[in-house]
Amino acid sequence: MSRLITLLFGFAAGAAAAHFLDPDSGRRRRHQLRDRAGSKAQTGKDQAASTASYAADKARGAAAAARPSMPGSHRLEDADDGTLARKVETEIFRAPDAPKGQVSVDVQAGVVYLRGMVADESWIERLADDAKKVDGIKGVKNLLHRPGTPAPAAESRGTVTD
Repeated sequence: MSRLITLLFGFAAGAAAAHFLDPDSGRRRRHQLRDRAGSKAQTGKDQAASTASYAADKARGAAAAARPSMPGSHRLEDADDGTLARKVETEIFRAPDAPKGQVSVDVQAGVVYLRGMVADESWIERLADDAKKVDGIKGVKNLLHRPGTPAPAAESRGTVTD
């Protein structure tokens, strides 16, 4: 049996040598073999790097989820009134044409108080609606008014809640 295996191995080696050492097409075949082997090696390397990167990112994510939150990185529901006021200002004054100079934003116990004079009635409603969108806000008291009209009392417009 071992003679048969040796004979088959010798036959395969001879055929491979004749295939790759052929004077007419051997050079082309050797270069094709080299290019295919290089391509397979590069593909394997890329797949291994991608898999390693994915595993490292998953591990980093699991570590971040397991670690307690850093001081100062709290939910907006737990934020103080000053932080909420800055968040409300960021939200309501986002539009470039928003009446930034005419509106005062104050937050007390999670309730936003909007005060000032705004020329356009649509801005009065829009600013209140945008203030309600901020996480952690419990209500909005819209005390904005148009020029030439008296400022509303805190109770007249009421509290607008989510």
